[in-house]
Amino acid sequence: MAHEFVIIRNGQLETYTEYDSIPQDFDHVIKFKPETPKGPHTNEQHAEIEQWNVKLKELMEREI
Repeated sequence: MAHEFVIIRNGQLETYTEYDSIPQDFDHVIKFKPETPKGPHTNEQHAEIEQWNVKLKELMEREI
């Protein structure tokens, strides 16, 4: 399983598997589905998982 991020930009659906590849300007977030490993989780995995909510909020703030 891989990350799946779908946005609408210029009226077109665009899908990304890397968060950092998402353009700065777009219309709407359609799908935000980061890959999360099955537990039990390491401390490093917990730290990464906790950041996904922050990243979603950042994306929503970038919507035009």
